[in-house]
Amino acid sequence: MPVTVERMNRPDNNKTPKRDDESGRWLRQIGILTAVPFVLMFGPLIGYFAGSYLDEKLGTDPYLMILLIVLGFIASGKETWNLIQRAGGTDD
Repeated sequence: MPVTVERMNRPDNNKTPKRDDESGRWLRQIGILTAVPFVLMFGPLIGYFAGSYLDEKLGTDPYLMILLIVLGFIASGKETWNLIQRAGGTDD
């Protein structure tokens, strides 16, 4: 039987490779959860450096630094929660 253009363009479900959904989900979870330590580290660090800079410029030692570090922890915790929810597959 000669191969025609119609036959070449027709999808053949039996010959398409199927991705293992469990393997893909597992790799996605690892990728998302690998970001958690970095999120937890950089939120307070950014708060520390931004707060130190603002304290130096405004003469409010150490109040802005402490405030921004606390806000960095809160933001990091919220983003970590979002990452864990995304890794678990729930969209709450």
